[in-house]
Amino acid sequence: MALTKLNNKAVANVTTLPVALGDMVLVSSATASSSASIEFSLGNYKEYKFFFVNIHPQTDATDFNFNCSIDSGSTYAVTKTTTLFRTGHDEADTFTQFGYNANEDLAQSTAYQHIMYGTGNVSDECTSGFFQLFNPSSTTYVKHFMSVANHTSAQNSTNQMFVAGYMNTTSALTNIRFQMSSGNIDAGTILMYGIN
Repeated sequence: MALTKLNNKAVANVTTLPVALGDMVLVSSATASSSASIEFSLGNYKEYKFFFVNIHPQTDATDFNFNCSIDSGSTYAVTKTTTLFRTGHDEADTFTQFGYNANEDLAQSTAYQHIMYGTGNVSDECTSGFFQLFNPSSTTYVKHFMSVANHTSAQNSTNQMFVAGYMNTTSALTNIRFQMSSGNIDAGTILMYGIN
């Protein structure tokens, strides 16, 4: 295979690329206002990417979670196996963390999976990040996902969580729901992009 290079020196001058990058399309967005959950219908995109912007919980020290549905949102209880690790550092410089959190992952569970846990509800505390879901409409393979999120915790620390895993079903996923483990999503926006 021949190596292709761009002859332009400035990205602004590029009009075409020799490879297809896929189209990233804003499919939907939702802004919370004391919302119990935010739900999206899934279609036939090969990948979905969700961006969480300033997700602020109503309840202090609560968890931001997700689950999926295979029955158009009637139930959110898809079996999943996941893994999670976390980094952290507090404002007082007395706490640091880097490590695997075995008590936060799931093994063949239908429970909601944490994207971030322990977010504070003071006015300047929130969670932001992204979540990727791969080929949810497949009826052949399990559905892989990964997420990276950062927040300001109830303990005045910054924490970043890395979550990945798969929904262990060959049924097509029809919906996804995001919610807090306790109380409502007080404010924040979730953007849903489809990628082919």
